[in-house]
Amino acid sequence: MDLHFGDSTPTDEERAAVDALLGPPPSSWEGGGRTDADLRWARGGRAARDRRDLLLPGLHALNDRIGWISPGALAYLCRRLTVPPAQAYGVATFYAMFSLTPRPATVLHVCTDLACTAAGGQELCAAAESRLGPGSGVHVERAPCLGLCERAPAALAIRAGDPVRTAVSAPATVAAVVLAATAPDSAPEEPPAVAAVPQAGDDGLILLRRVGVADPDSLDDYRAHGGYTALRRAFALGPAGVIREVTDSGLAGRGGAAFPTGRKWQAAAAQPDRPHYLVCNADESEPGTFKDRVLMEGDPYALVEAMTIAAYAVGARRGFLYLRGEYPRALRRMEHAIGQARARGLLGEDVLGQDFAFDIEIRRGAGAYVCGEETALFESIEGRRGEPRSKPPFPVEKGLFGKPTVENNVETLVNVLPVLTLGAEAYAAIGTGASTGPKLFCVSGAVARPGVYELPFGATLGELLDLAGVRAGLRAVLLGGAAGGFVRADERDIPLTFEGTRAAGTTLGSGVVMAFDDTVPLPRLLLRIAEFFRTESCGQCVPCRVGTVRQQEALTRLLERRGAAAADDIALLREVGRALRDASICGLGQTAWNAVESAIDRLGAYA
Repeated sequence: MDLHFGDSTPTDEERAAVDALLGPPPSSWEGGGRTDADLRWARGGRAARDRRDLLLPGLHALNDRIGWISPGALAYLCRRLTVPPAQAYGVATFYAMFSLTPRPATVLHVCTDLACTAAGGQELCAAAESRLGPGSGVHVERAPCLGLCERAPAALAIRAGDPVRTAVSAPATVAAVVLAATAPDSAPEEPPAVAAVPQAGDDGLILLRRVGVADPDSLDDYRAHGGYTALRRAFALGPAGVIREVTDSGLAGRGGAAFPTGRKWQAAAAQPDRPHYLVCNADESEPGTFKDRVLMEGDPYALVEAMTIAAYAVGARRGFLYLRGEYPRALRRMEHAIGQARARGLLGEDVLGQDFAFDIEIRRGAGAYVCGEETALFESIEGRRGEPRSKPPFPVEKGLFGKPTVENNVETLVNVLPVLTLGAEAYAAIGTGASTGPKLFCVSGAVARPGVYELPFGATLGELLDLAGVRAGLRAVLLGGAAGGFVRADERDIPLTFEGTRAAGTTLGSGVVMAFDDTVPLPRLLLRIAEFFRTESCGQCVPCRVGTVRQQEALTRLLERRGAAAADDIALLREVGRALRDASICGLGQTAWNAVESAIDRLGAYA
């Protein structure tokens, strides 16, 4: 394939960033020096195409080292991977964390999403923009949720270089974000993961029992607190036995869809096509969600062990951990844990001497909410725009690289450990008949003790809010994040189960519980939700591409309208909402109207 890469050339620094990832170019066909042999025949072909999945890591390498991706750098990366530049441009512009126009080496991401907006995030961002003017060497960016909702408002500073430096400021003040942006090495250290777990140390905890108790960097400490007991039992049961235990436990997916985990594993394991893949979705981008971050920061080896068990059950030799680009500490913790597990024979060619080979690769996301949808995530790993695929075929038949794939999120996988250590029957006895096991809830907003809470399925919304300490003047609670729905402050008896929230006309989603008091202007909050969905829509399907725009326009008009004057726009919103729900390809468009609809019908937002 003869590709035109343009006349732009990379700088030495850009070339070094790509070569550090891919190694030195072997020939002039891939950007190296020309030799006589290169004049006679071309190298690459199928082998080069098989490396297309390194496009996203390559873009990260450039963005981390330089701070933006120049035409010359993009052309060099494309030459190294034999990727058409037009396609790579489409990929690079898809992700919010990348820039293809020059910008300062330091970017300050200030969260302006729901929890942070309620805590003054918009004002914080405006003040930071005022303090860090054009000559400061800092680019200030209004960011969607950074997954730090328990410490809102939040900001993340990223300074490009070798190595890249990051600094988190949360709860943030103007002085703190300026310090993080101008001197990230001098910024105060982030509080430990245990600070986000108000129940830390409670005897009844199952999923969070090691957070704050075991050293997250120590494999020995993890094993001293019960680590790798579940994997040894998995080897004793065999792959079919593990799947049977997971099925009998009633474990359902914790990402929002609540699909039975055992059924998914069985369907993938039965596929004759090889190889099989395992993908852990750690790209929790739903506003208000931060439980997976806390698990990875506070108990990283648990995820490594759980992924190993899942891979053993479904016959996968290779696993991918797709991790949010906005989680620098979780990235460091998981890199360390995977490296330690590999060094100690818990990953690699012969795990625990059981003649089972499995290893994990980390792939960083780059700021795209839609990549939380499983097929969009596969496209992203494969080096394409993160646009969802039409189904069928389903991922268990043709998923990552066109092969049978199991995809689960962090919380779902970590639940596999107590399934095996307690046994399916004991695990199923926790919770309710239709929603079994413990569940993590991300509580933020107008509460005294925000954080991740672990409760058995079946606890009520009121019980959870009492644990978190609701502040006076509670007006509404958002369940499930931006893709969820509002409930009234007096609806405390809603059972926190999949079936209970469904019967109440709302959704449990991924476990977001965000409380808002009467100081938060509801119409502006709904407009922020609409802006979020418009920005995050991948634009692939017309209902979502157009519908999210029309929704935002109507909600902008409704900022100044109430009662009879609002009737026409509310009628339009209902029509657009039906189209979004019925005709969008993926869950982003299908749920973009949920929160707005619930606010109109349950809260009388524009009455």
